Amino acid sequence: MNDKKTISVATDPVFLEDLSEYLDVLSNPVRLKILKIIEHEPKEITEIAAEIESTYQNTKKHLDRLLASSLVIRGAGFGRETERGIAPVWKYSLAPGGMETLVKTLGLFSSITVPPGYTDIRDRIREVQAAVFETAGESGPVLYLLSGPSEGMSFLLTTNRIRIGREDENYVPDEEEGAVILPADYRAVTRVTKPHAFLTCTTDSWQIEDNASTGGTFLNSVRLEPLTGTPVASGDVVDLAIGDHAGRFLFIASE
Repeated sequence: MNDKKTISVATDPVFLEDLSEYLDVLSNPVRLKILKIIEHEPKEITEIAAEIESTYQNTKKHLDRLLASSLVIRGAGFGRETERGIAPVWKYSLAPGGMETLVKTLGLFSSITVPPGYTDIRDRIREVQAAVFETAGESGPVLYLLSGPSEGMSFLLTTNRIRIGREDENYVPDEEEGAVILPADYRAVTRVTKPHAFLTCTTDSWQIEDNASTGGTFLNSVRLEPLTGTPVASGDVVDLAIGDHAGRFLFIASE
C-alpha cells in the first residue's frame, strides 16, 4: 500500500511544548541574523556581537538558545593576536546542514493538526518559514527540495508556467520557459520532457497540476487529480511520487 498518510500530531503536550519552544527560538530576527553570519565561517562571540551591534552578554544569550536547538555548534579556536599572544576562544558555527535541516523541519510540520489551545502553531511555523527565507536572501517564490541526495537545493520560480521533472539528456531548458529539473537519482519522478507536473502562476495565486504522471503528485499528502490545477500556498509540501526515489518540495510564495 503506497498511499501516504497525512502528517498529523495528536494531543501530545510534550511534543507541542517542545515545538512551541523551537519556534520561540527562531522567531527572533537577531537569532536568524546570527545563523546567517556564521553560516560559512566560525566566529567568536565578540565578532558576532559587533556584526549584530549588541553586547557580549546579550549575544551569548542568543547563542545559548541556538545551541540548545542544535542549529549551532561550538568548538575551540584561536582569537586575535594581542601583546600577550594568541588566546584560545570558543567559536560558533552553523551545524552541518543546519539551514537545510531547519527548512525541512518547518516544512514537515507546516501541515500538522493541533488540538485546541495550540491553534496558533501553524501560523507561527509559516511566519518563521518566511523569515528564514528572507534571512537566506531568497526572494521567492521558490521550491525547496526536502528529500533525496540533493536535499537542500532551491529553485527560484521565474516564469508563470514551470515544468517540473527529472533530468533528461534530450531536454535543453528554455530560459524563458523555466523548469525545475531534478537529478537522475530521483527515478520515481517522470522525466522533465513529459513532465511530471506543472506550476502555474495565475492572477493572484499559484496552482500545481499533475501531468498524468505514473507516480502521482501529492499536495500536503493528498494525491491530486491528474490534469487539474490545485491552488498551492506558502508552506505547502509537494511530493512528486512516493518512496525512496521521489521528490519532496516545500513551496514558499513571495510576500
